[in-house]
Amino acid sequence: MDVEIGEVVTTLTMADGSALASPEVMRQIVRAVLRAVEEREAHLERVRAERRVTGGVAQEREAEE
Repeated sequence: MDVEIGEVVTTLTMADGSALASPEVMRQIVRAVLRAVEEREAHLERVRAERRVTGGVAQEREAEE
């Protein structure tokens, strides 16, 4: 799966500069975002597959008529 992120604009407000922007916190954020992107892509693929199946059934019914 290819993921292209064109532009990201964000504001990060820190109460403790060393805690919120630590490498581990950033890794967790990136993992969460990638997981959400993968879940969305999987959902879209399931929708496309279902449309192919239901489209094929509709074509068979039309051919029978």
